[in-house]
Amino acid sequence: MTRSQAEQYDIVDPISGYRNRFVLPPDLIYLDGNSLGPPSCDMENLLAATVRDQWGGELVGGWNRCAWIDLSRRVAAAIAPLIGADDDEVIVCDSTSVNLFKLLAAALRMSPESRIILSEKENFPTDLYMAQGLAELLGERASLRLVDRSELADALDDQVAVLMLTQVDFRTGELLDLGHWTRAAHEAGALMLWDLAHSAGALPVDLNRHGVDLAVGCGYKYLNGGPGAPAFAFAARRLHDELVSPLWGWMGHAAPFDFATGYRPAAGVEQLQVGTPPILSLKALERSVALINEIGIDRLWAKSRQLTRLFIDLSDAIAAEHGLELATPRDPGRRGSQVSLRHPQGYAIVQALATAGVVGDFRAPDLMRFGFAPAYIRFVDVWNAAATLKRVLETRSWDQPQFHERLKVT
Repeated sequence: MTRSQAEQYDIVDPISGYRNRFVLPPDLIYLDGNSLGPPSCDMENLLAATVRDQWGGELVGGWNRCAWIDLSRRVAAAIAPLIGADDDEVIVCDSTSVNLFKLLAAALRMSPESRIILSEKENFPTDLYMAQGLAELLGERASLRLVDRSELADALDDQVAVLMLTQVDFRTGELLDLGHWTRAAHEAGALMLWDLAHSAGALPVDLNRHGVDLAVGCGYKYLNGGPGAPAFAFAARRLHDELVSPLWGWMGHAAPFDFATGYRPAAGVEQLQVGTPPILSLKALERSVALINEIGIDRLWAKSRQLTRLFIDLSDAIAAEHGLELATPRDPGRRGSQVSLRHPQGYAIVQALATAGVVGDFRAPDLMRFGFAPAYIRFVDVWNAAATLKRVLETRSWDQPQFHERLKVT
């Protein structure tokens, strides 16, 4: 594809106009929405008005008069259709890691005859850390079993209480088969817990159609909720009577303002709330999720597959000469909205690209990651990014001391 052809694709793209609804620095190609999405153009005014008129104008009265107390539920109801869930099966609270801890503990309690959390060795580290910490806490009542992905099926035995997987591999962008692994877990008598961090807001997810039991996801990647935005948790309605959160906070109480001495859990996923909800962050997430719903997840997914295919094709043209290796599946049905390329000097190349106006990120030991959030990425952006990558490789502009110096965040 030529640059002119890419521009023609943008002209006929039915969702191209939404790019103007986001704050993006001029002359920057932002291919890191799989780490942190950009704000919408009205976000600054929204948050300023919330501070000025609601927080400043109503003070503590905002909990009632501005319905802050119900904001977590409202945002959850907006996320629910994006993940194929019903409103009462989702709650927005805490972080992905904390929600994962809560649901893993709940899953183990639901399966008293089994004690193993099963996952793959290459799962996202925080997921594994949470499981390790929970197993350490529970001692003989819990154990974490880690295997290669190719060994998962054989490792699913009657001792497994819950299978924990991430739908889109954070390193390679590979899209796991949600239905297949959920069925496999159930056939082995285990519960299925999915991490949707790299899929929610990027591609259609249908938890209930596939009978998923539990899930978590974050609000700051493809949902564009802002740095450290609250996460969400899902528990299928059929499990609500058995669901017990291990963290008994006042917002998870059935009647928090009764201030009773003893804990009485709220019904269903409401009990997964712990502390006071972060209203400013929730307001930002509410607005950003509304925009994703307005665009439509099916339209986003259709364009995403075109964008990633174009980048793969353009990268193929320079791969052999410059030592690039595609780490992402070529089959569009097996990848998310991300393309990862391997190169021994991947970190330095990513830093040189950022200086040249193309922002991706790096994951050790050698992966360059490029996220293609279709709400604001154009086809011409993909063409220009590939051309910049080619220029950086041909000129070896990456081979400068400042590009080899590791930053705290890669």
